[in-house]
Amino acid sequence: MDEKKNYSPDYDQTDLRDQEELIRELRSRTDDIDVPPALEPEAIEEMLSHRREVKSRRYRRRYIAGAAAACVCLAVGITAGYLTFGPGGREADSDRSTAAIGDESGEGARAQKIVSAENYDEIYRYIQEEQRQAQRETRALSDGAAMESADSSDAAGGSSDSGSPAGYSGTTSDSTSASYSDTNVREEGVGEADIVKTDGENLYIAYEDTVEIVGITEEAMQEYEGIDLEGDCYASELYVKEDKLVVLYTKNEYSDGETGYDGYFRNYTCADVYNISDPKVPQKIASFSQSGSYNTMRVRNGYVYVLSDFYADAAVARSDTRAYVPEVGGSVMDAKDIYMPQRGMGSSYTVITAFSLDNPKEKTDSKAVFGTAGTCYVSTDNIYITENYYDNNDADVTQTSIRKISYKDGKLQGSGQTKVNGTLNDSFSIDEYNGYLRLVTTVSEINSGGLLGDFFVPAEQQESEDTNSLYILDENLEITGEIHDLARDESIYSARLMGDVGYFVTFKQVDPLFSVDLSDPRNPKIIGELKIPGFSEYLHPYGDGKLLGIGMDVDEEGITTEGVKITMFDVSDPSDVREEDTYILEDMYGTDVGYDYKAVFVDVEKNLFGFLSYGDKGVYTIFTYDEEEGLKEVFSRELTWYGSTRGLYVGEKFYLVSGSTVESFRLSDFEKADDIVL
Repeated sequence: MDEKKNYSPDYDQTDLRDQEELIRELRSRTDDIDVPPALEPEAIEEMLSHRREVKSRRYRRRYIAGAAAACVCLAVGITAGYLTFGPGGREADSDRSTAAIGDESGEGARAQKIVSAENYDEIYRYIQEEQRQAQRETRALSDGAAMESADSSDAAGGSSDSGSPAGYSGTTSDSTSASYSDTNVREEGVGEADIVKTDGENLYIAYEDTVEIVGITEEAMQEYEGIDLEGDCYASELYVKEDKLVVLYTKNEYSDGETGYDGYFRNYTCADVYNISDPKVPQKIASFSQSGSYNTMRVRNGYVYVLSDFYADAAVARSDTRAYVPEVGGSVMDAKDIYMPQRGMGSSYTVITAFSLDNPKEKTDSKAVFGTAGTCYVSTDNIYITENYYDNNDADVTQTSIRKISYKDGKLQGSGQTKVNGTLNDSFSIDEYNGYLRLVTTVSEINSGGLLGDFFVPAEQQESEDTNSLYILDENLEITGEIHDLARDESIYSARLMGDVGYFVTFKQVDPLFSVDLSDPRNPKIIGELKIPGFSEYLHPYGDGKLLGIGMDVDEEGITTEGVKITMFDVSDPSDVREEDTYILEDMYGTDVGYDYKAVFVDVEKNLFGFLSYGDKGVYTIFTYDEEEGLKEVFSRELTWYGSTRGLYVGEKFYLVSGSTVESFRLSDFEKADDIVL
């Protein structure tokens, strides 16, 4: 290859996007607030930039993420997860108390009953307590930032260091037909929305403020009228089932306030249901709305479950209920339908609304989980809402709160909550099987100075090492089995828990792929470990005895990437996992795969998988695999669009949807058949 890319594995594109969004959020929320100079967005951005230089040498994943999160929650007061248990909470009430956590071994963790709010007064107290705590932490952070600035100035004058930067079948479709592919779903049997869907005769594409409908039954594709969203809306995702189309989007509404000078924006997640028996003229038959920005949706046994993230406004009067309690269908939710956090403060909600596809005109149920929106995992029976904690006052290590909401036939019911040590990498780090919840976490120590102390201690002076843990919890969220101190000084990058065997990848300089025997929930055992250069960001079962890994190829020092790495693992013997074949896409520095599993096209039966890689240009590539010939590239297409791209097949054609362009190719030889610009 002509040129290698400098690469810090713990500071990737996702971190960049997260911090850019953080800065934008910080700017918008501090327009009308007197913020200390050290907490101005420009100062925070400069501090983060300085931290990135240090982090690229020492790879501490939690360092920038924790610092960035601290900036938001302390300056703005929007994140409950980082704050201490404050006055006015329920610590003395055994039925409503915070779940206990013992030492790092996990001993002492116990499940708790999940409780509803008593009234709006209680919710308001929780929000105000977080606001007060945020103000206290803001003052502390401001003082610390000033000290940091002074120290950096002194150092600049005397230093020249510039730094250098098997229970899973393997199918991915929630479609009941084999004639076309569908979204790569997280849980088999649980449908998901996406930006592109098909019913085998048409393509439905969410693009900006429209839903484009393309007929594909003829040789040449046909553009139909489609759907235009009204107002300030942006199509997020859509779902198609038989003659129903569900369009999901976030709507922004502005109110001038009482005086005209106290105006505010409010976000609502909307789900419009259309009859598409005639796709040329879709007819709207129902519409739902709920507070907050769209998060995700699921479909199970004919019922739709829509999840949104709603942030409470703490700077309002107690009487302005709509500013801090979510609405569903224009009405404020009842207190009894809101599940309270494990500590006496909170600032945001995960709102869940259900309705039937057969009779979509009325919702069947709504609940909200108060606290801080985190990773969401939906099994075939339960919705798990998680929340990260980084607070030395709660424990000496990072923690994850888990709240379980059972669902069936459109009805929702809180089942329990608990906390474990460590934080999740993504939704693949948590999985339910035979009534047991299994999860793998990365455990990071929090120094004696709490999060602020950790933020202002340079990475090279931090002596603590990350470790990793595995937990198995029963249906009551009680721990039945656990493993600790795995892969010291490394972090989990990907996981796949499949039936009685689980696999997860950690990384610092090499890529250990661990295999774990989960057959006995009381005694999980690590049974295999394969160390290879680079790491996998995504794992996918690929037929009997095979596991596909997609990630990055990194040199032995863990600094320079050689390109995107595809690996086929032989897992026929989980205790002796082998790297059967690898393929490197050179001059590529990343993919969407690590943070958007829906971006992966996989069909094990057709022996095809594809995804978009990024380099100086975007390239969508499709591969096949043969035990004799190994991994083989069968299709490659350069794209000018750098946004989300989807690949899918219908019949004997493959469709590539990139922005407003749709191209079709023959599956037999991938010769181009047609294209259309919408």
